[in-house]
Amino acid sequence: MANHKSALKRIKQNEKRRLRNRYWGKTMRNALKKARNIQEASELQSKMPEVVSLIDKAAKKGVIHKNKAANLKSGLMTKLNKMA
Repeated sequence: MANHKSALKRIKQNEKRRLRNRYWGKTMRNALKKARNIQEASELQSKMPEVVSLIDKAAKKGVIHKNKAANLKSGLMTKLNKMA
């Protein structure tokens, strides 16, 4: 258990951040999974802005690294281009 007021505050802040990061990470992963399972180019094309936006938000919030975000988006674009 924490011995100082500041340590208690830090514990609370860390828990809040952990839950927030977990939410954004899981939301992004679910969207990616759904996008990867799409078989039609037109459907993927319409879903792409939504998925890319979630990836960018996760990177902006520090849930994932910006280079990982770029790699994920690149992989989705490659899949889309192969379909068309």
